[in-house]
Amino acid sequence: MDDKNVMENILLLEKGVCDLFMHGTMESPTANVHQTFSTALNDALCMQDTIYDKMAAKGWYPTEQAERTKVNTVKQKFSAQ
Repeated sequence: MDDKNVMENILLLEKGVCDLFMHGTMESPTANVHQTFSTALNDALCMQDTIYDKMAAKGWYPTEQAERTKVNTVKQKFSAQ
């Protein structure tokens, strides 16, 4: 397993952690539990962003610029509702 595969797996796991913490935050029965999950979610999101940035810097997670016409089409679609 090479470095890229390891980082992809770490990113995938971190996204799963974010999902669990998000649901924990939404389903929290008390303010203390809600705050704890919310803090953990924020920390996990920051970690996910750091992992993504490192992968993008190595060219392992390329992104492409969206066409302005496609962005405008989607904006119009959802603003009309």
